[in-house]
Amino acid sequence: MPTYVYETVPADSDAEPRRFEVFQRMQDEPLEAAPDTGEPVRRIITGGIGIRLKGLKRSTVVNKKSAAATACGCATGKPHRHPPGRSHGPGCGHKH
Repeated sequence: MPTYVYETVPADSDAEPRRFEVFQRMQDEPLEAAPDTGEPVRRIITGGIGIRLKGLKRSTVVNKKSAAATACGCATGKPHRHPPGRSHGPGCGHKH
């Protein structure tokens, strides 16, 4: 369940609002009053913690000469014969 941050809406404009957290299901309606005092409240949107780790890449480079580069498990561009009982399935998509 997510934690939501609420802030009281003081009747006096000089008064400081009070913030508190509430565990709620996402389907629950936002609170309209503070549970302990009954003061009107509003939900506050806060930023999450962003984690950025060094060394993560957004793309992967595939070695196309590797046997793992194709769905059938063979490297492309090299003439070869498959062992008995193993062959390309229909729609393999590459030539040998």
